[in-house]
Amino acid sequence: MSQVGQVAARALLRRVAVEQAECRVPSLTAAVVRDGRMAWFGGRGRVGGAAPTAATQYRLGSITKSMVAVVVMRLRDEGALALTDPLEAHLPGTPLGHLTIAQLLSHTSGLTAEPPTAWWERTPGVPAADLLARVGPQELRHRPGRRFHYSNVGFAVLGELAGRLRGTTWLKALRAEVLDPLGMDGTTPRPRAPHATGYAVHPWADVVLTEPEHDADAMGPAGQLWSTPHDLARWAAFLGGDTGGVLSPDTLAEMREPAGVDDGDAWTGGFGLGLQLARTGGRRLAGHSGSMPGFLATVWAEPGDGVGVLFMANTTSGMSGTLLTDLLDILDEHEPRLPGEWRPVPADPGLLALTGLWHWGPKPYALRLLPDRGLSLEPVGGGGRASRFVPQDDGTWLGLDGYYAGETLRVSPDHLDLNTFVFTREPYDPAAPVPGGVSGWHA
Repeated sequence: MSQVGQVAARALLRRVAVEQAECRVPSLTAAVVRDGRMAWFGGRGRVGGAAPTAATQYRLGSITKSMVAVVVMRLRDEGALALTDPLEAHLPGTPLGHLTIAQLLSHTSGLTAEPPTAWWERTPGVPAADLLARVGPQELRHRPGRRFHYSNVGFAVLGELAGRLRGTTWLKALRAEVLDPLGMDGTTPRPRAPHATGYAVHPWADVVLTEPEHDADAMGPAGQLWSTPHDLARWAAFLGGDTGGVLSPDTLAEMREPAGVDDGDAWTGGFGLGLQLARTGGRRLAGHSGSMPGFLATVWAEPGDGVGVLFMANTTSGMSGTLLTDLLDILDEHEPRLPGEWRPVPADPGLLALTGLWHWGPKPYALRLLPDRGLSLEPVGGGGRASRFVPQDDGTWLGLDGYYAGETLRVSPDHLDLNTFVFTREPYDPAAPVPGGVSGWHA
């Protein structure tokens, strides 16, 4: 199965072996995904007396949330809902009706983290009607939109919303629209053989305790699913951009945009629309972690490099927290990806004439032509507002990112009008329509 070299494969397996031994994990699986395929798999420990394989099931926990989010985004793309819609528009009669779909997806609704029930991860769940009846205004911990506050309850609500809009259950909608099209037939709501048993490992002795497993019912969208390394590798490829027609690349990119951060100004961890985000070692990762009694799992994709990485383990706690980033480092060290070959591409002469130096007042900017007929406008030397633009049918250009995302660029031979800001070939060119008056440079 390995599609990496022997040296890299040995180093990857050793890192997994160290994690399993030193963190005392009953069984541990890990995989690396490259260009949409599982490039390496490793397993340590025992499941039913044998080494775990890529077909061994583990519980996904909150990785379930990212899959439910895809169903919600499909509903948005079809026009069945808008992310700015209040919940009341689609799920009337709850005290949460003023919260928006986007706030629930991004954990910025202010809703409580856990449901007003018994410890939901360790006890049988309650029906959706019962859960919604228990969730009142007292479950709002923060002003909606104020801050990131992780909410399992929020995804229970989103699962109910998706099921109602589809006229079925969230699980059946997820199976039909996401899991089956991606070939993830090893992903199920309850365990099937071969599967790992969930264990808690004693903190001071080498003994284990079997953890409970139940149907979470209404809380299922927050963490019900079981899956395999094989299926989770397919999910990593999906997150990296191989969507298989399940979701448009633009919508997936939208889900990966940071909507909230949970560790301060210089954030390393955040959340998009149903996806966790991380910045580490120069990488921008998107995926999700998962935790349920007896199980830990995490999947990350780095779309810019076409790489994904995952682990699945049957332990309640105790892992190092660096396993996946270490695996990425090992891959970079032993088998760094080669950059694609540069090749010349045809250029529209009219666009080619626009390239080069422009000025925002006295500040020089470089306008470059991108291979796909897009434009890139960025400060010379960096340190300012940079954006990419794509052509529109009416002859204008739409900003894709940065400060000018969503803004309109209008191009004339002697100036650029970027949402009222005028860029000229010379600093404050008197021949261009610069507002405010241009009287000429002087000492």
